[in-house]
Amino acid sequence: MTRTGTITMSMQELDRLKVIEAVAEGRLMTWRAAERLGLSRRQIERMVIRYRDDGAAGLVSRRRGASSNHQLSQSLLDRVLGLIHERYADFGPTLACEKLRECHGLVLSKETVRHLMTDAGLWVPRKQRPPKVYQPRARRACYGELVQIDGSDHRWFEDRAPACTLLVYIDDATSRLMMLHFTASESTFSYFEATRAYLEQHGKPVAFYSDKYSVFRSTAAASTGRSVTHFGRAMYELNIDTFCANSSPAKGRVERAHLTLQDRLVKELRLRGISTIAGANAYAPCFMAAYNTRFARPPRSGFDAHRPLRTDENLDLLMTWRETRRVSKSLTVQYDRVLYLLDDTLANRRLVHRYIHVWEYPDGRIEIRADGRVLQCRRYDRLAEVDAGAVVEHKRLGHALRLAQVIQAQRDSRRISGSPSRTNQGQPVRAKERVAGTKKQREFTREDINAALIQVVEEPVKIALRASKPTPRSASAH
Repeated sequence: MTRTGTITMSMQELDRLKVIEAVAEGRLMTWRAAERLGLSRRQIERMVIRYRDDGAAGLVSRRRGASSNHQLSQSLLDRVLGLIHERYADFGPTLACEKLRECHGLVLSKETVRHLMTDAGLWVPRKQRPPKVYQPRARRACYGELVQIDGSDHRWFEDRAPACTLLVYIDDATSRLMMLHFTASESTFSYFEATRAYLEQHGKPVAFYSDKYSVFRSTAAASTGRSVTHFGRAMYELNIDTFCANSSPAKGRVERAHLTLQDRLVKELRLRGISTIAGANAYAPCFMAAYNTRFARPPRSGFDAHRPLRTDENLDLLMTWRETRRVSKSLTVQYDRVLYLLDDTLANRRLVHRYIHVWEYPDGRIEIRADGRVLQCRRYDRLAEVDAGAVVEHKRLGHALRLAQVIQAQRDSRRISGSPSRTNQGQPVRAKERVAGTKKQREFTREDINAALIQVVEEPVKIALRASKPTPRSASAH
């Protein structure tokens, strides 16, 4: 017990040393030490014996410094490292691990391969890599050669109105604000409206520069290989290039403009008492003129790269949401849970089992098109709602409409997930998940209908009982 020296102990072993020392000196009972350390009494007794024989070193784990039972042999590690040096020196650890398994039958974990390559200097972990340097990109030379576009979701009206989105179009060569458009949310139809106003006012730029938001790049591009969206298709037909930035600093001009607008424009709207989207859009041209006078700079070249719209470029037809649907044998087409019944004509019968186009316009109009012509049809909405004003005082009809309202309240009335956002038309943002307690239309059973019918029948009785129940004031008067 009088030997001196230096030993290495973990915090857990230090805590055990204090307890075992108290047991060895008789200051703590064995069963109490077992409860405190979460060990058995036999284990405490063994540790006390080791402490009396070897002192504090007797409580150190005997496995420390020993090789793991799962440690790979040095010959195997040398072979793996030799193969990596010879064939896979420029591979990443995951790919090198896969090739070692497929081509050489060496089954190792990717973390083992990662440590081997890191120790050999063939791989640098991401945390140890120097930060990326984003060097500034030179401005484009011509006005209208590149226009950066982005949306900024902000409380533009502060507490006077809910938050909304401002779509910002800024010229890369001059930093001029080209278009400001307030809208409820950032959607394809919102960008169609803002872009149309831009084209009618300035003409067609050479290219638009945006981020990888779903309006500009398909979210399934990595799996399908197709990145064209409805906005990209419309710009392609207008001969306008579209580029997507890989990072926010790449489109720094529009990002910095957001900060300026969130400071200056918010205060200007407050001073003028503007608290609606329509009022802000009406004021936007006046603000842009003052902003450009203060912050815009002349381009290096005096050439205006904007091109006028051609006579054959119909913006009404180009800026549409287009989907393909197959005509059923009953001459019906389904789109966004709405059934469209085509007229029974000889020309339409030739379309059975063919794919035709459904065009939706930003204002909500929907057209069924085939071979360049608009097909006449009737509309049947599967999610039609009963108007509260339609529940009239009628002996039978009133109860039927009330029953429809009860069922309607329990129905999941969301449109399909692939349909466009229609917030520009005043519709709310589509919920990603169904409301608790609601069902799809096909999930309703006879028991649900009967329960709703009982609820409708019992409503007059409950109303009568509440009306006949005396209020506290009338009861005290009696």
